[in-house]
Amino acid sequence: MRWLLMVAWLACSLAYAQLDYKLQPRSIAEGVWLVEGSTDNFSVANGGAIVNVGFIVAEQGVIVIDSGTSKRYGEALRAAIGKVTDKPILKVILTHHHPDHAFGNQAFSDVPIAALKETTRLLAEQGEGMAENMYRLVGDWMRGTEVLLPTETIEPGAVEIGGRSLQLLALRGHTGADLAILDTKTGVLFAGDILFYQRALTTPNTPGLDVWLADLDQLQALPWKQIVPGHGPLTTNDAPFAQMRDYLGWLDGLLRNGAEQGAEMNELIRATIPERFAGVSLTRYELIRSVSHLYPRYESARMERVDQ
Repeated sequence: MRWLLMVAWLACSLAYAQLDYKLQPRSIAEGVWLVEGSTDNFSVANGGAIVNVGFIVAEQGVIVIDSGTSKRYGEALRAAIGKVTDKPILKVILTHHHPDHAFGNQAFSDVPIAALKETTRLLAEQGEGMAENMYRLVGDWMRGTEVLLPTETIEPGAVEIGGRSLQLLALRGHTGADLAILDTKTGVLFAGDILFYQRALTTPNTPGLDVWLADLDQLQALPWKQIVPGHGPLTTNDAPFAQMRDYLGWLDGLLRNGAEQGAEMNELIRATIPERFAGVSLTRYELIRSVSHLYPRYESARMERVDQ
């Protein structure tokens, strides 16, 4: 019996040891580092590491931008930062409340975790449900992960942290509370999930595609030199903005025309996706989700009231 228990313990230990994110930060500008995520969907194979996370090594310490998808990811991120610099972590800034961006918070519980006020409210409201879903999607990678709320409210505008000047822009298109961060020294823009590039955007919390399109104008007007989208490759040109506007415009038109013609939801999720989006990851998967999230609004907007 003791032998069997030992074998079982060894098997579990080996399986757990294999859950290694192997994060490899790369320098993209002076003091600015990027950990690039996969453009795939959440899965046990990738542990949910589908998000771009960054950090800035300032004079007095490190500013972390998003904490990642699990406690284990946050711990791996902190270890990776430690291999780059021995400076202390000063602050974690969350771009929004979604689990791939904020569920690594536990690994940074000893430093301030800052977010927009509405981001904190949304994480408090939706966090437990999102955690249950993440456990279902990625399994043991989430072991020990619990929702940890931000400890500090951050306001948009110019701020200085650890001797580094940042410009913070509060937007709404993706979740209703989205933060973009521009490092003014290097021009690196951490756009959060206002920008997806070569990966289909997600819409569960958007207040509306029109709001999202307006956000793109504000974001593009910043004096950026490099763009880190929330998902997708780093760029030095405005290609992510062009792709986002194109996709959002097409999606809006599809839903609007469907509502005008009285189309069923099942018809729209089978709609032909334009060839120009063929290289964009997960277009069909996210179209199905977006139709389920958004089409009832478009239908309601077309319905005539009979009580007036």
